[in-house]
Amino acid sequence: MQPNRNLLVRKLDPPQTWNPIVENYLRATGFYHVSRIGVIRGFHPMLAALVERWRPETHTFVLPIDEVTVTIEDVAHIFGLPIDGEAVSGWTDSSGEFVQSQGIEIFGREPSVSGNAKSYIKLGWVRRIRDAEQLDTDESIRRYVRCHIFCLLGSTLFTDKSTAYAHAKYLPLLRDFERIHTYSWGSACLAHLYRALCRASRYDTKEMDGPLNLLFVWAWERMPCLAPIPRQTLPPAEIPVAMRWSHSERTTAWSSKTVETFRHDIDYMQEFEWRPYDGLIVPDDLHPHLEVCDIVAPLLSFECVEWHPADRVMRQFGYVQPPPGLPRDIPVWICRSCLMFV
Repeated sequence: MQPNRNLLVRKLDPPQTWNPIVENYLRATGFYHVSRIGVIRGFHPMLAALVERWRPETHTFVLPIDEVTVTIEDVAHIFGLPIDGEAVSGWTDSSGEFVQSQGIEIFGREPSVSGNAKSYIKLGWVRRIRDAEQLDTDESIRRYVRCHIFCLLGSTLFTDKSTAYAHAKYLPLLRDFERIHTYSWGSACLAHLYRALCRASRYDTKEMDGPLNLLFVWAWERMPCLAPIPRQTLPPAEIPVAMRWSHSERTTAWSSKTVETFRHDIDYMQEFEWRPYDGLIVPDDLHPHLEVCDIVAPLLSFECVEWHPADRVMRQFGYVQPPPGLPRDIPVWICRSCLMFV
């Protein structure tokens, strides 16, 4: 029996509201769906019980019913992010000159950075300059959308323990507005979740970061015994699926659960939703991406490289699960090639 441990999670900022005038521009970047998600309240005892089941060597949760995991199919449906495209990677430079020049190009002015790490830009400052945009020209609207996306990267996709800053390394990927949608933002987001789960699984870890809204919604959609309310009582699912869990009610009995009670629920789990998205209407912009959902490959986000173990969870894709093979390591040449750009 593991000792009880409530993983701390920094308070996340409320989701980004945005001016409807920019909707078509947001759609063009691939960030429209994730921009529609409201406030999702997680629960630390459930998180701690779930992390106990995580195996870093396989990137899967080991449950009584089988191995399962969050896949890029889940990311596409829960967040509505593109999962097939160019890697979220590139050359990074932590110098003040790089941050200032990139900030001027993206935001139209010198960014306000962290006092401790000059390569981190304050999200509060980005929100203020975003909201000051007049939206009376094409360039003003594009600048607004770039600011909005940068805030989403820091507060939803690649959240770290500060929750108040985002790394300037993402700025070059926002420079060419027409190419923003070509990056695999969803797979990069999942790489960060895997990395966060691996770190949190260490016995001495007290805090967890990463895209936890993705993890909470995945658990509630797939494991009815962990959900705060029955899925049937929620509005019909649509892309992004996370939206129907925003502002959702929760019973007093569920809110009073402890790590032990969630651990018991997982130990005696009888039901797992293998295909929760069947019948869901997928928007045209996301439909082609679903063809790569069961790929077995590394997920990249700059120096964060994690393996997507689709071959270990084939039941989640509607297939028979063959005997799983040995855990995979990231090839050394991939790690070296990623670090060359950092």
